[in-house]
Amino acid sequence: MQLGPYTLQNALFVAPMAGVTDRPFRKLCKRLGAGYAVSEMVTSRPDLQDSLKTSRRADHSGEPGPIAVQIAGTDAQMMADAARYNIDRGAQIIDINMGCPAKKVCNKWAGSALMQDEALALQIVEAVVEAAAPQGVPVTLKMRTGWCANVKNAPVIAKAAEAAGVQMLTVHGRTREQGYKGFAEHDTVAAIKRAVRIPVVANGDIDSPHKAAEVLRHTGADAIMIGRAAQGRPWIFREIAHFLATGQELPAPDLMEVKSWLLDHLEDHYSLYGEYTGVRSARKHLGWYAQALPLPVGEAGTFRQRVNALTTAQAQLDCVRDSLDAWAAADRQEDNPTREDWKLAA
Repeated sequence: MQLGPYTLQNALFVAPMAGVTDRPFRKLCKRLGAGYAVSEMVTSRPDLQDSLKTSRRADHSGEPGPIAVQIAGTDAQMMADAARYNIDRGAQIIDINMGCPAKKVCNKWAGSALMQDEALALQIVEAVVEAAAPQGVPVTLKMRTGWCANVKNAPVIAKAAEAAGVQMLTVHGRTREQGYKGFAEHDTVAAIKRAVRIPVVANGDIDSPHKAAEVLRHTGADAIMIGRAAQGRPWIFREIAHFLATGQELPAPDLMEVKSWLLDHLEDHYSLYGEYTGVRSARKHLGWYAQALPLPVGEAGTFRQRVNALTTAQAQLDCVRDSLDAWAAADRQEDNPTREDWKLAA
């Protein structure tokens, strides 16, 4: 798939998620099969651009390109300036956030709230495209199907964005009103795909290889974007890639593979956040990992309790290493029964 001057490795994308898709997580997802990842949303407010939170979100050290940065805001000039600011700091693609349903974002008329004001939305798109064009940086747009069930205006905005120079559209199959409740519908995505000539990416409720194939067939989309289903399961990208290529399901990853990935993830996480913040912000990732793994009943909860009580990076690493070693040993015991086990089974 081509996006401006960039050829993407495949059509499996990581969705931008605040507090989740930081540099360490994006790098791991790319390592495990994702062809493209967008940064966490960064504000267009100039007074916050040098804050620690924003600087961490804009950190792409060692990340394979292309580097895509998502910006959010409500002022066209400010958004254009934010595009230039991030391009100067390494952004190779600029994504406009018109999809975030969070109240703290929508209450300021940013994110999906922009879909209520089509004129302002288009002003922002035009200003960002104009700012990025001189440097050859493609602009993309992520949005929802509309503000509410009665106002699904994504097709209208999609056509206007294409005319303004946006080079790719991502559509989450829910309205802002839905948040993340109910089910995503992809009929609107299919309608947009039929209406525009630029690439369209389907997002929402894609949580398995079979669902990925189904959404691609139904929408005709050029790519799919995965968000919550990748939390604690970044290997979902290689599972989907394998299924789309062969029609066969990939076996679950070996726990020793998971151990290697997880320890690498933690080390990279600490390097970005430092020990104090890193240990605490890693807890949610570790909880998601435990939930995604085929562990004995109650073991995921016990692991989370143990991890949440730890306050140093070394203790957290040791806990993860020891736990995965123990789970792997238990797995091997189940796969290799003793002679007595065989007699009992007979």
